[in-house]
Amino acid sequence: MLYPKKLSSKKSNLLIKILLGISFVIAIVLTMINQLTTPEIHWAALVNSGMIYAWITVIYSINKRTNIAGHVMIQAIAISLLTIYIDYNLGFSGWSLEISIPIIIMIANVTMLILTIVSYRKYVRYAIYQLVICICSLIPIYFMFENLIKNYILSYIAIGISVMNFILTIILSARDVKEAVIRKFHM
Repeated sequence: MLYPKKLSSKKSNLLIKILLGISFVIAIVLTMINQLTTPEIHWAALVNSGMIYAWITVIYSINKRTNIAGHVMIQAIAISLLTIYIDYNLGFSGWSLEISIPIIIMIANVTMLILTIVSYRKYVRYAIYQLVICICSLIPIYFMFENLIKNYILSYIAIGISVMNFILTIILSARDVKEAVIRKFHM
């Protein structure tokens, strides 16, 4: 069985620092865009909170060496349901479907990608969860066809990221994913 070449500890730490830096720049840019376009709505704070949540999850999983992929999947589903509930209680303007769920899907996929890169030996264990997240990422297509959302941009981006991330996982572990699916679903 062949595995990808192991990243050294120094390279892993450098990669994490670079990705943290990119996240920090994205947070600043989003805050600036928010202030320039819609200062009365603090949507950048929500997105930045999501990025912070993703980094806490990634750093926790790296330090604890546990299979956190299942927790990422469950949390993504739970947070999505929570945002729909909050939106519904606020009069259902649709922000949960147009903004929250696509962002949650993106964060879950980026978290899974980082876990796959950093935890090279466990990527097969993440593949099943990645498959479920990929399937859940297709739910915005239903919202589009039912005209429950008006702005499709974030949904398209979320679906694209999910599909690309899943393809990367398949490329890294095609045979191992097949064996894991057969084991998990008793095929």
